[in-house]
Amino acid sequence: MKKSLMAALAAATALGCLPAIAEDLITSDRVGPSDAPKKMVFRMTGDGPSSTDPTWAAGYAKLYTDFINNHPGWQLELQMMTGDISQEQARMLEQAKAGHAPDCAAVDSFVLPLFKEAGVLKSLSPYFTKEEIDQLFPFVRDGITGKDGQIYAWWWSTDLRVLYRNTEIVPNAPETWADAKAAALQSVEAGMEGILFNGSRYEGTTFDWLGNFWGQGGKLVDDAGKPVFADADNRDKFVKAVNYYRDLVESGAAPKRVTTIGNYDDLNAAALAGTSALFVGGNWQYRQLQNAMEPEEFAKWSFSMLPGITVDERSTGTGGWTVAAFSSEPEKVEMCAALAREIYMGPANALQEQLPTRADLYDKYDVFKSEANQTFAKALKVGQARPGVLIYPEISNQIQIMMGKVLTGAATTDAAVDDAFKATLDAYARL
Repeated sequence: MKKSLMAALAAATALGCLPAIAEDLITSDRVGPSDAPKKMVFRMTGDGPSSTDPTWAAGYAKLYTDFINNHPGWQLELQMMTGDISQEQARMLEQAKAGHAPDCAAVDSFVLPLFKEAGVLKSLSPYFTKEEIDQLFPFVRDGITGKDGQIYAWWWSTDLRVLYRNTEIVPNAPETWADAKAAALQSVEAGMEGILFNGSRYEGTTFDWLGNFWGQGGKLVDDAGKPVFADADNRDKFVKAVNYYRDLVESGAAPKRVTTIGNYDDLNAAALAGTSALFVGGNWQYRQLQNAMEPEEFAKWSFSMLPGITVDERSTGTGGWTVAAFSSEPEKVEMCAALAREIYMGPANALQEQLPTRADLYDKYDVFKSEANQTFAKALKVGQARPGVLIYPEISNQIQIMMGKVLTGAATTDAAVDDAFKATLDAYARL
C-alpha cells in the first residue's frame, strides 16, 4: 500500500503539481504548448502519460516533457486507442488507405505486414543508423523491412514464451520434448499435476504452442499468405508438434484440465498454490510471480527456453509494438521517428521493463542486465512473430479447435489436422 501511495504521489507530481509552465505542456490529449506552430497527431496505446499504472504515468510524463522541450515549436495531439486493439488496428488501416490516418501511430507488430503491404507507411530508414538496425533481433528486423530494403516502422518492445519451473522439483532446464515429458512426470511423482499450458479456445493456446512447429522449420503460410501448415512440406512437422502435446496429456505428464486453461493468470495461480512445478508462459509472468510470492518461494522458480524436438530445433513466439509514420509531410515523418527514438527506443523499455528489440540495449540499461532478462534476450534470437496475413486469425482459430479435439481424445491427430487445414483453406478461398 505504501508503494502504491508513493507511486500515486509521483504521478500527481508529474501531471498535476508541476510549475504552471510545465503543467501546460501535458494534458489528456496534448503534449506541448497549445499555441505551438507545428502539430503532429500521434495515436497511441496506454504506453504513455495516460497509463493506468501511476508509476509508469509519471515516468512517461517526464519522458514526454523532455521530448517536447527538445523540439520547440511542436505540439503532439494525442489520440488514445480503446482496449479493442484488433478493431482499432483494422480501423486505422482503412483510414490509412483512405488517406485519413494519424501522422504517427502505434502499430501492433502482429498486423504491421498488412500496413506494409497496403503501402501506407513512410520510410524511417533515414532516421536510424545501419548499426542500430543491425542490432535488432532478426525477426524484428525482418518485420519492419519492406521489399525495397527500407524500414517502415520502429519495433520497440517485444515479448516471448518460456518454460517456467520450480527448481526444487525440476532442478535442470528441460531442453527437448523428451526432457520436458520426463520432468513433468517427475513432478507428478512428487505430487504435482504435471506441466501446464493454455489449451482451450484462446489465442494463447495457438501462439504458445507454435514454437514447437516453428522450431522444426515449419511454415504457417507461403510468401503469398496462403496456408501451408499441413501441405506436403510441413505436415509431418505439424503433426509431430501436435503429438508432443497429445503425448503429454495421454501419458499423464500434463493434466486433462489443460483443455480448460485459457488465461495466463491460471498458470500463475497454480504456481502460487504449489500445485504445478512446470508451465509454459510469457516473460512478463516472471515479474508477476516475483511480486506475488514471498522471496523465499520465488527463489525456487526459474525459467528456460522452450524445449524443442531436439536441442538445436527450438523457437518461441514473439510479439510487441511498433511506431510508424503515415504523414505525407517529411517534417512530421522525422518527428515521428524522433518520438520512437527518444521516448520508446530504450527509455520506455526500461521504464516498463518491456523487453527491448535491440540486443545492445540489454547491456545499456541496468534493469536488463539481470540474469533473467539476459536469458530472455538469448531466447529472442530464435523468436518468431505471427505472420501478418489476413488468414492468420482463422489459422489460429482452427488450431485451437484442433487442439481441443486432440487433447480430449475426440479425434485422431491426423484427422484433426486435416480438418483444420481444410477449414483454413476454405476460409482463405473466401477472402
